[in-house]
Amino acid sequence: MRPSTYGDAVAWLESHVDYERLAPGHRENPSLQGIADTLALFADPHRDYPVVHITGTNGKGTTTTLASALLSATGLRVGTFTSPDLHAINERIALNGEPIGDEEFTSVMARLYDAEGVSGIVLTRFELLTVGALLHFSDEGVDVAVVEVGLGGTWDSTNVVDGDVTVLTNVDLDHTAVLGDTIGAIARDKVGIFRPEATAVLSTTNAIVVEIATEKAVELGATLWLIEGSFSLERNDLAVGGRAITVRTPYATYDDVLVSLHGIHQGVNATTAIVAAEAFLGRALGESVVRSTLAKATMPGRMEMLSRHPLIVVDGAHNPAGVRALCAALDGAFHVSGERRCVLGMLTGRDVDDMVAPLVALGFTEFHCCAPNSPRAMSAHVVAEAVRRAGGVAYEHSNVSTALAHARERSNDDDLIVAAGSLYLVAQVRADVLHVASHHQN
Repeated sequence: MRPSTYGDAVAWLESHVDYERLAPGHRENPSLQGIADTLALFADPHRDYPVVHITGTNGKGTTTTLASALLSATGLRVGTFTSPDLHAINERIALNGEPIGDEEFTSVMARLYDAEGVSGIVLTRFELLTVGALLHFSDEGVDVAVVEVGLGGTWDSTNVVDGDVTVLTNVDLDHTAVLGDTIGAIARDKVGIFRPEATAVLSTTNAIVVEIATEKAVELGATLWLIEGSFSLERNDLAVGGRAITVRTPYATYDDVLVSLHGIHQGVNATTAIVAAEAFLGRALGESVVRSTLAKATMPGRMEMLSRHPLIVVDGAHNPAGVRALCAALDGAFHVSGERRCVLGMLTGRDVDDMVAPLVALGFTEFHCCAPNSPRAMSAHVVAEAVRRAGGVAYEHSNVSTALAHARERSNDDDLIVAAGSLYLVAQVRADVLHVASHHQN
């Protein structure tokens, strides 16, 4: 039945294959033809505006959000497509930072329902969201869309767009069953978003990635901006409320800028966002835009403080590189005089020992292990056993809410509770602490 209410729209979307919740395997005969053909039914709406296209193992979501905010602050009408969401699917499709409304979302899904009926092309859930975002941005007459890659690059659904600016934040071992089991293989997949005569921004100094990105840029005739070359992060220090950074771009230098996000990696993400926005504009953003935007930046679920007594921090660290970044941030960003506890849950497909070891080494008093609300969830027992192998103290819980409640019961006002390992877990913790209602179907 054609969706006529928000609930109908979500239900119809959820009736399609969801590779975000069901672990994808190796790609067999990958193709973007289905999504391209569906977009053609709407007269290729993704050709109606320029695009900044962003990929990377970690940091791409923050970079996408910050680049969008910076461009919006210059007066542009900016569409943003991100993933995943925490509490409502609407979060993924935004206009100048405001998520798509329920009625607009329903209307877009109804049009996609019609297209599916006419064409017989049945897309996946993520492909439908991609088409929906690109269609919505055309309807709204955006000046630019900032689009985050879902997985990889070359065969990601978003790679139907031709980015005027393309960004690769970094490359680490993640989703190896799909993208390859080496840094080189993953990098080759990710540079698949580069385009001829566009500007490609690279924010890692990894020699393998730099070589692959350089080869791809030369092959396409793209302009490549390298960190510590075309641009640089010259200061990245701990500051009250976040980081203090100094950034040199091809157009300007910004000294001692406050970024209201925690973690060394957020200094790099903010730098990348500034450079990506300036690459699109072809000019400097200006001091006022950079300072005001980054001073009020927020990233729900990423090194986010939810409560002070006890201090509760959530972070969507979902791979070994993300956990290492979390540990580096916790070492300086949050000072507590009491004990530290961790609510921990992750998805299958991760190396549980690599995920757990840095957290145990950081000296958490105890771990409250649980399974996130996902078909791909790793059992609490498997996670707890990994904690014990690493020398930590672990408790096993039936669900995220129970794990959090137990950690809070055992904590006093001077203690720290960190919840990490999966954005599904982070979403549940945020919902419990902040009393946020979920619009997801269970």
